[in-house]
Amino acid sequence: MINILVTGGAGFIGSNFIPYFLEANTEVNLINIDALTYAGNLENLNEVETHERYTFIKGDICDRKLIEKIFEKYTVQGVIHFAAESHVDNSITNPDAFMQTNILGTFNLIDVAKKNWMVGPGVYKEAFKNARFHHVSTDEVYGTLGKEGLFMETTPYAPNSPYSASKASSDFIVRSYHHTYGMNVVTTNCSNNYGPKQHDEKLIPTIIRKALAGEQIPIYGDGSNIRDWLYVLDHCKGIALAYDKGVSGETYNIGGRNERNNLYIAQTVCDILDRKHPKAESGSYRDLITYVKDRAGHDFRYAIDASKIENDLGWKADENFETGIEKTIDWYLKKFINNKTKSLA
Repeated sequence: MINILVTGGAGFIGSNFIPYFLEANTEVNLINIDALTYAGNLENLNEVETHERYTFIKGDICDRKLIEKIFEKYTVQGVIHFAAESHVDNSITNPDAFMQTNILGTFNLIDVAKKNWMVGPGVYKEAFKNARFHHVSTDEVYGTLGKEGLFMETTPYAPNSPYSASKASSDFIVRSYHHTYGMNVVTTNCSNNYGPKQHDEKLIPTIIRKALAGEQIPIYGDGSNIRDWLYVLDHCKGIALAYDKGVSGETYNIGGRNERNNLYIAQTVCDILDRKHPKAESGSYRDLITYVKDRAGHDFRYAIDASKIENDLGWKADENFETGIEKTIDWYLKKFINNKTKSLA
């Protein structure tokens, strides 16, 4: 059995990844460490809570002594690193937490891994000869795009928020451990994820939550900011593929090829809700859309060229935006109805 440490596995992407990876890899044990901050929720992992190949540890990746104990106790042979502070608005008001978790936490993990796995530059201990460190990052490290062009793995970094700056720093730390020490690392940078289990603070869950509550749906600026939307399970499949088959030291961009502006997202969600869960009174959920002051340093457009992972590793997205958003809304509606039923009981 191979013991892999997953960090931040109770968060949005991690909690979708763990059940998928356990089912797809029957010779793997997963150890999940998560600090269970506001973005982590163990209810996201109910389906694997009692799984014989799954272990949960509540802890902070900034706690180096804890990380060292985990590596020793479980003979960790791989790391898939999701854990990060990720809410851009929070990074603007409280950047300190982002620098601690995203930079220091990443350093702790990769440095402990190196000291456990290696005896010298490029030389692995026999028991860890196939050990790998997979760093999960974001397209926001590349900055912003105009109306044309796509982010590629060779695009220069130009982070514009404390969040993206902290993630760029962590990317460079991982890169340096490959080039300096010969560590077996791979990095993936993804576009905007959406799907089940996403935290309420994010755009699509906020639109759904506000609409169902009959509250105004806030959209920054004029809603023209564009993101490339990636269904979370497609992202998980890309991560698993890069971890298994990616070339050491390489970066792979994972994107859905689904560019949509924020206003389109809000209107589409409202239209689907009109069809699946009509308002009690007449009118459309679109009537709740309202425009608010734009976020400081709000990047205009992100879009990823996923050709490298498609051509080199054979990855492809199974969902387009239209199919993915239907599945996403179905999941949130089920959660909303269940919660409403519980509150009336």
